[in-house]
Amino acid sequence: MAAATTTQRFLDSDGFVRITRFVSRALLYLLLIVMSLWFLAPLFWMFMSSFMPLDQVGVFPVQWIPRVWQPENYTDALQFWNFGITFRNTMFVTIISLIGDIGSCTLVAYGFARFRFPFRDALFLILLATLMLPFAVRLIPVYAAYEAIGWIDTFYPLIVPNFFGNAFYIFICRQFFLGIPQDLLDAAKIDGASEVRIFTQVMIPLAKPAIVVIAILSFQNSWNDFLGPLIYLKDPDLHTLAIGLYKFTSLPGQGGIYNQQMAASTLMVMPVLIVFFLFQKQFIQGANISGLKG
Repeated sequence: MAAATTTQRFLDSDGFVRITRFVSRALLYLLLIVMSLWFLAPLFWMFMSSFMPLDQVGVFPVQWIPRVWQPENYTDALQFWNFGITFRNTMFVTIISLIGDIGSCTLVAYGFARFRFPFRDALFLILLATLMLPFAVRLIPVYAAYEAIGWIDTFYPLIVPNFFGNAFYIFICRQFFLGIPQDLLDAAKIDGASEVRIFTQVMIPLAKPAIVVIAILSFQNSWNDFLGPLIYLKDPDLHTLAIGLYKFTSLPGQGGIYNQQMAASTLMVMPVLIVFFLFQKQFIQGANISGLKG
């Protein structure tokens, strides 16, 4: 009886609760570490392969550390790949598209979140329904329209649509705007602020986390876009990094030079990784506030 009482006291004690909580958290962290390593392994292998000699890449079992470090793989890759022009074109398209996405999506989201007008909710549902239309369904009519107005072989098809809003980005911003207290906007109106001033001086500064989320997603989509430039751009001087990398791997003699291909791939993905790591705190905060957390 005394032993049972002692066991019951132990089970009810704060120490047991703390131990259970510690073990649960340790198992959770261990699972997250294993999953992180699983997803980071291809990226790590790509980076290491960019410094390996050719006879060490693409062999089994997979080798993770270069036997001999060859940083000249990068310079050799740049000799075959017109990196400067494609990088300039990609930066131009990405920055202009980012500006268009942020400007149009925040403005439309503010209207859906704060203004009351007929069929507002129905129009918002129609807007979200456009997310279900795959790009392949719209490809032929959109291409025909761009060809009719002379936009083929220009950057306009890659840039202009971003100034007319993106349904997913509008949804993110609208969710954030709905979380801002109405009392704050009423106080601004009492002080004599117009809707334009409220939007630019109150809502936009408060919406920085959501804007960071949109900026990172827009940057990634424009930077990695392959199908759009492949369809609309024919002039080699207008090609982006994605098209340049694709043509680099298909050059005569480049089909099996995997170490240089990994070096070129590392050069392409590095800016996206740098942007994400610089703004990951704001990205996670904005995703949580906007209701995107899983």
